[in-house]
Amino acid sequence: MDEAEVYEGDQNLPLHCQRVQQLGHLWSSLKKTLFVVGSTLVVLVALRNSITFHLQQFWGASGNFWQHQWDQLLDKYGDDPFNLLVYGTTIVTYIVFWTVASIYIFMDVTNKPACLRRYKIQPGMNEPVETWRLIKCILLVNFNQIVVGVPVAIFGYYLMMMRGFNQSHQLPTFHWVLFELMICILGEEVGFYYSHRLFHHRTLYKHFHKMHHEWQSPISIIALYAHPLEHAMSNMLPSFLGPFLLGSHIATCWLWFCLALMSTLNAHSGYHFPFFPSPEAHDYHHLKFNQCYGVLGVLDHLHGTDDKFRTSKNFTRNFTMLSLVPVREAVPDDKPKGKIE
Repeated sequence: MDEAEVYEGDQNLPLHCQRVQQLGHLWSSLKKTLFVVGSTLVVLVALRNSITFHLQQFWGASGNFWQHQWDQLLDKYGDDPFNLLVYGTTIVTYIVFWTVASIYIFMDVTNKPACLRRYKIQPGMNEPVETWRLIKCILLVNFNQIVVGVPVAIFGYYLMMMRGFNQSHQLPTFHWVLFELMICILGEEVGFYYSHRLFHHRTLYKHFHKMHHEWQSPISIIALYAHPLEHAMSNMLPSFLGPFLLGSHIATCWLWFCLALMSTLNAHSGYHFPFFPSPEAHDYHHLKFNQCYGVLGVLDHLHGTDDKFRTSKNFTRNFTMLSLVPVREAVPDDKPKGKIE
């Protein structure tokens, strides 16, 4: 099978069966989306006072801890929205990315601590990672973050100025930030799924996206290891959709971009750690190429681009582990047929 092939459903079925299949996918996806969004809203409404109370206790009796930090930052570096949105975003996301990535790099290079190797999704791969491949990756990632990232951030700034956004010195409320993060997550799912799938088209794949898929067993920093055009179109712009639609406060933008970076680092890490969101789906994407294009999996389910994943052992392991038992031990591989112990 061509590794860049895009799945479009079972073409061997009669037309009416294909339509029934598509309607089934649609209804299942809608139910999943409504459940996730609805459950989140119910929990937030039910617990909003309790959450606010405990956060205020954590941040300080006044409840103004983060506001104080923000005021100090503005006093020290100025409140020019261009500098904050362009250079501030670049610096903050760069620091967060490499702080988290350096932990994974240490594990990938040293294979230590040895106990964490039990959590590898593809055991034996990149243990340790080849030095020349790692250096090549680090150089391109830095190029994308700075040489590509800054111009895209400038473009994003002017789009935000045309749209209008929250430039107040007052930080948004805790509840509003949670609502915006939910919209940002949904916006990224839409933007990333369709742009990512577009780059899997045969015409574009060989010129752009194939570079990212040099890593069939991914490591964390290849999250941003991509052709510069793809990095701008499929990594940066989908994350920008939510803040642009909402006219988000700069501090909310920083928070969202950092969360998105940590999420994609985890998705590419090659490790399925306890209490972390499951990276099984995207790891499977690197393994099989034409499955699991999205972030949440909602659009994959809608379009049927996770059919093979759902029949795999990886799908059975696609959940957040709430114990220290490695998922490969909790859900072991099937025994070879005919094997007698």
